[in-house]
Amino acid sequence: MKKVLLSTFLLTFMASSAPAGDLIRKACVRSGRPAASQELCVCIQQVADTVLTKRRDQRLAASFFRNPHKAQVIRQSDNPRNEVFWLRYKEWGNAAEKSCEKNS
Repeated sequence: MKKVLLSTFLLTFMASSAPAGDLIRKACVRSGRPAASQELCVCIQQVADTVLTKRRDQRLAASFFRNPHKAQVIRQSDNPRNEVFWLRYKEWGNAAEKSCEKNS
């Protein structure tokens, strides 16, 4: 019974927490990095769905998998919008590290 309840909860949570699709999961899988397992990429997408709730944030974060230098450019930018994004991005990174470490 507990397994059924847990499964129902997880399915409901996952279905309700996917505002931006699978942008980060797909970028993670396609990155070609040795540690980028399907399980890890799914986990970091799930964390992104709770922290990076804006589609544009997930799109920008996903672009860092292809172009890591872009992350450095955004981080060093004086643009207030980039500064606010970077705070959310760091929050996501910290949360993903804690939540997904068992998948790496």
